[in-house]
Amino acid sequence: MTNPPLSVHGLRDTERKLLNELRDLRRSIREHEGKGEPTLTVGQKIADAVAATMGSWKFIIIQTTILLIWILLNITAWVQRWDPYPFILLNLALSFQAAYAAPFIMMSQNRQQDIDRQQAESDYKVNIKAELEIELLHQKIDELREKEVLALTHAVQQLCTDIKKA
Repeated sequence: MTNPPLSVHGLRDTERKLLNELRDLRRSIREHEGKGEPTLTVGQKIADAVAATMGSWKFIIIQTTILLIWILLNITAWVQRWDPYPFILLNLALSFQAAYAAPFIMMSQNRQQDIDRQQAESDYKVNIKAELEIELLHQKIDELREKEVLALTHAVQQLCTDIKKA
């Protein structure tokens, strides 16, 4: 299997195309950096707010406190028992909360997953570009080393001919 021909800079056509694509990507990223974050839809904002709220310690502590008060009031009968021991109404309320919270949290997670995927793709492209540029630097260093060895060889040959003449 033969490799495709190298260009002037030692890059294959596919590598050169990828390098140009990555340079264009870098330019477009720089142009978008000044524009700020992408605009979120109302649904995305709500999903993020619900996920952030329900994923906080403040929410867990408040909900735990409310549940304990609910259970204590219904067990001790300080107030009329509106939800006796099996706490069916409490179970219904928690099921209702879970049924509505889960889709909001999933929407927020899916959006974050898309953002993470795009970031991973960008990182991958940057890594490939860095690898190509390092390869170019290695080739340039090798060329310089070859030129230096050639120059040293000529210098040694010149010295040898000068010594023979003398």
